[in-house]
Amino acid sequence: MRAVIAAGALLCTLAAATPAHAANRDWSVEVVRSTVERFKPSTIGGWSYPVGLYLLGQYEVYERTGNPAYLAFIKSWVDRFVDSKGNIGQKFDNLDSMLAGRLLLIMYSETGQAKYKTAATKIRKRLDTYPRTSDGGFWHADTDSRAWQLWSDGTFMLLPFLAEYGRTVGDSTYAWDEATKQLVIYAGHLQQPNGLLKHAYDEKHAQSWADPKTGLAPEYWCRAIGWFGMAAEQVLDVIPADHPRRAAIVAILANLVRGEAAYQDPKTGRWFQVVDKGSRPDNWTETSCSSMFTYTIDVAVARGYVPAGYQANADRGYQGVLAELSIGSDGRTNLANISIGTNVGSYSYYIGRTRATNDFHGLGAFLLMNEQYA
Repeated sequence: MRAVIAAGALLCTLAAATPAHAANRDWSVEVVRSTVERFKPSTIGGWSYPVGLYLLGQYEVYERTGNPAYLAFIKSWVDRFVDSKGNIGQKFDNLDSMLAGRLLLIMYSETGQAKYKTAATKIRKRLDTYPRTSDGGFWHADTDSRAWQLWSDGTFMLLPFLAEYGRTVGDSTYAWDEATKQLVIYAGHLQQPNGLLKHAYDEKHAQSWADPKTGLAPEYWCRAIGWFGMAAEQVLDVIPADHPRRAAIVAILANLVRGEAAYQDPKTGRWFQVVDKGSRPDNWTETSCSSMFTYTIDVAVARGYVPAGYQANADRGYQGVLAELSIGSDGRTNLANISIGTNVGSYSYYIGRTRATNDFHGLGAFLLMNEQYA
């Protein structure tokens, strides 16, 4: 079990990471250094999936480098929300709120402190009463505005946590069966013949964005697809090799990789905000999904889910994402062209989303991708 250093020594240790002028930069270390110079655990943000995603990436950098300050930062953030008895002030009435639960499992594994297990178990127990579609898919949120809806995003918000809960805490029979079942249900509604997934599905066909015949959202939004690919692979990384749904999920994933490769921008190596409409002059390549697609393809090749020829797509994607990373005058990294948080909408809605720099959606996805390459 790795030691967790005192948070008081945190910032000075992190600031001592690779200097920005180094000839051969470790870009993961640079992004983490830059981010923790900009934020403290108390100011980086509340309990949310974008911050949770970023900190998952930071944890992977910690696993590779062994820098205990990276872990101490995460622990300080988690301890803002979990008291000594494991109480956590979250209702977990939407899937988005569950992603950061993976950090609870990490802290339980790293420290052995029961409070983190107790807090994580609150998410697991919430699933016993969480609302579902008629075929068993978890709604995106337990609210009227999200009722009866499956969003591709939701797979990553919950399912890797659930698979890891089964491995770390127990209840693995339920956890692995449920996680794999959800992936199959979501793909059954959202994945199309081209391999890509529509952003969302409304079982009641009641939403303004829902096709009156199919209930599907109109567009292939890139980050929603990226969430699904990473979720499928991270669940596959946990479940047993002989799990009865493994072959089905691998087939879904292989179909997805085929679609991602087909719509990669040949000029930049990245992917467009609306994936299948890159020829439109107002469409733009988005960095978080390009990181996610690169990760998905690289993992799929490494695990043998798809032929090795797809590695060229991952490599082009990786270089395309690196082209969006720069060092500012302050010596800190800047990652550009990241779509801010996004609901389900029309083509014009997606294209009109703010293109942010250093948004946590992009920073977290970048770290996962870069650590996969590392």
